[in-house]
Amino acid sequence: MNVFDMSFSKVYGCLVQKAERKGRTRNEVDAVTAWLTGYDAPGLRALEASDASYGAFIDGAPAWNPRAGLITGKVCGIQVEAIEDARMKKVRQLDKLVDELAKGRAMEKILR
Repeated sequence: MNVFDMSFSKVYGCLVQKAERKGRTRNEVDAVTAWLTGYDAPGLRALEASDASYGAFIDGAPAWNPRAGLITGKVCGIQVEAIEDARMKKVRQLDKLVDELAKGRAMEKILR
């Protein structure tokens, strides 16, 4: 099963857990997600309560941040800016932001 077919609640829950294990909060994960995608916290909660797929979350993002292109670096050994598939690039951009959050980077720097 690819990431786009997985349930949003499962994938997003894993992102939240990654951050929480490092002392960050769900609200901080929601903030970076909102910055990148345009979803607000109630929208994220509604997606979590639904049977929406992660692909539907990516494809239905209200307003992908035009500054997302500034997200660079590696996630799982893959250079984010070198990813050619637009949907996968968006998935990895959010992964990268949550990684930075979990590593203790300041919110001002994460939200380029």
